[in-house]
Amino acid sequence: MPPKGGSKLNNHINFRMRCILQDGRTFIGTFKAFDKHMNLILVDCDEFRRIRPKKGSTDREEKRTLGLVLLRGEHLVSMSVEGPPPQEKGFVGNPMAGGDHGPGQSRVAGRGMAGPGGPAPGLRGPVQGVGGPAQGSMMPQRGPGGFGPPGMRGPPPGMGPPPGMGRGFGGYGGGY
Repeated sequence: MPPKGGSKLNNHINFRMRCILQDGRTFIGTFKAFDKHMNLILVDCDEFRRIRPKKGSTDREEKRTLGLVLLRGEHLVSMSVEGPPPQEKGFVGNPMAGGDHGPGQSRVAGRGMAGPGGPAPGLRGPVQGVGGPAQGSMMPQRGPGGFGPPGMRGPPPGMGPPPGMGRGFGGYGGGY
């Protein structure tokens, strides 16, 4: 979120901006956000840098496509407008019922979304007999008083119900 007040940078949100860093690199991207430290968020960003060869030949410029970038304000030297914000062609979202629909079908794309036969086969857990412990070995087992492992009666020595909780406290089975 941009800082409060009448900052000139607020007028350039969504513009295509050229940002030059201390090390000579240039970033060109759509300016989306900034903060009080002049950290910048650029989207659809490209990085340009000059490569100086060791002998004789001319400098060449190398370009990398980066996408979403956070530039640290400490390294920023200058910013300039490269182009205006793109014109909006309307809301691109779910089409309205009865409207013109494009080709294709919509399907659930979420991970683990239950379809007609339950979750996708790879998301149901390990196949019986392959990977993981036997089915009964992971079930909780209680001792005779309903507390702790088999062979143990009641809570461990010195452990009673919390102060103010009497004999019927739910976390402690029989033995009181």
